[in-house]
Amino acid sequence: MIKVNEYFDGNVKSLSFENTVGVQSAGIMLPGEYEFGTSTYELMKVISGKLIVKLPESNKWETFKTGETFEIEKNNKFQLKVEEPTAYLCLYK
Repeated sequence: MIKVNEYFDGNVKSLSFENTVGVQSAGIMLPGEYEFGTSTYELMKVISGKLIVKLPESNKWETFKTGETFEIEKNNKFQLKVEEPTAYLCLYK
């Protein structure tokens, strides 16, 4: 089953699905600044574009480009700056 997710007035959209790897979502973020919360561990991979991320308990912003990944533990919040339309894949555990 495919679930459609939409956040921030449609500026972030994703499709969630489950397979043998687990629950995942593939999506697009339009330019803007966002804050997300996690209820599970998340592994984010940038498919195209870049994400500027402020990880939980960090005071600095880090840039993740096409092919790079970052991890967020469950029950945390993280901030994103998006300068260009960016595609991502997120694996939840």
